[in-house]
Amino acid sequence: MATLTPASLRSWLQAHGHPAYRATQVLAWIYRRHATSFAAMSNLPHALRDALAAAFVIPVLTPTVVSHSRDDTRKLLFQLDDRAAIESVLIPDPPRLTLCISSQAGCGMGCTFCATAQLGLVRNLSAAEIAGQVLAAQAQLRAEERITNIVFMGMGEPLANYDAVVQAIELLTAEWGIGISARRVTVSTVGLVPAMERLVRDTAVNLAVSLSGTTDEQRARLMPINRRYPLEALMGMCRALPIPQRRRITFEYVMLAGVNDSLDDAARLSRLLRGIRSKVNLIPFNPFPGAGFAPSSPGTIRRFQERLLADGVHATVRQSRGRDIQAACGQLALATTPPITHTTTHHPT
Repeated sequence: MATLTPASLRSWLQAHGHPAYRATQVLAWIYRRHATSFAAMSNLPHALRDALAAAFVIPVLTPTVVSHSRDDTRKLLFQLDDRAAIESVLIPDPPRLTLCISSQAGCGMGCTFCATAQLGLVRNLSAAEIAGQVLAAQAQLRAEERITNIVFMGMGEPLANYDAVVQAIELLTAEWGIGISARRVTVSTVGLVPAMERLVRDTAVNLAVSLSGTTDEQRARLMPINRRYPLEALMGMCRALPIPQRRRITFEYVMLAGVNDSLDDAARLSRLLRGIRSKVNLIPFNPFPGAGFAPSSPGTIRRFQERLLADGVHATVRQSRGRDIQAACGQLALATTPPITHTTTHHPT
C-alpha cells in the first residue's frame, strides 16, 4: 500500500473513474476532522472506502518524545517509518503560538552556524509528513491554545523539496485542510534563487531569506550556497520578485561575534537592502557542540540594530526560545536534553 498524498490520491481517483471532488472530501476528513481511517469517512460510498483502505495508508505522525523548555517552548521528535527522524518546535509568544516545521530530514545546505547541517541530508519529506507535523502538534495543545503561525524554519531547505512543500502549503491553507491563512505561513530559504520566484508566483505565503553575510567572501564561508547564487543574483531576484503590496521579504541575519556583527557590516547590509520592501530579523547565535562560533553580545546586537534603524531599515531582534532543550533557531540536530516528558495526547481545539 502507498502512503496517501494529495497528488497520489487525485491520480488514483481519476484512474478509477471517481469524481475529482472525492479527493477534497477525503483530504478534509484527514486534515480538517483528523480522521485516521477511511471507515470513518461517512460521506463516501462504502465500496470507495474499502478500495481506498486497500490502496493507501493514512499518514499519522506521533512524536516519540516531547521536550519541554523552561520558557514553555516544546520540541517534538518524530521517528519516521524508514528510521529517519525530524523535529518540530512549538514557540509561545502570546498572543501568538508559532509552529516551526521541518521540510527535510537533515539538510544538505552546509550552513556553518546551523546544527542541522552537521547531519547532512537524509531525505526529503512528503507533503503528508510536512503537514502531519501540524496535526501532531495540534494534538499536544492545551485547551486554551491554538496555533496561529507556521514557519518552515525547522530541519531542511524547503525550496530544495519544492513540490512537496507547495503541496503541504495547500494542505495547511485550504478551507478543507488545516485552514491557516497563507498570510500566517512563512517559508525560509538560504537563497535558492530560481525557486524563490516560483514560490512567490505559486503561493501566497511569506518569504524569508537567510542572509547572515554582507560580502560574497564572508557569506560563502558561512553559507556555501552563496558560491552558486552570489549576493548580486540573490538580491537582484529579491528586487524583482512580485511581492504583494503591504508585504515584505524578511531577511534573517544570525549574529556571530567578530564575524559579521560590525558596524561596517550593518552599513553594507543597509546598502544591500536598498530598493527592497524588507525587514531584518537579527538572530542571536544559538550555540551547539562543535559550532566554532560565539554569539554577539547584547550591546553589539543593539548597536547593529540602531545603525540599521538610522538607515531606515526595519530591524527587530529575535528572542531565543527553547535553548535549554536545543530547540532554538539553528539548534535542531535530534538531540534530546532535560527536562523531557514522554508524549501525551490532548484533543485539538
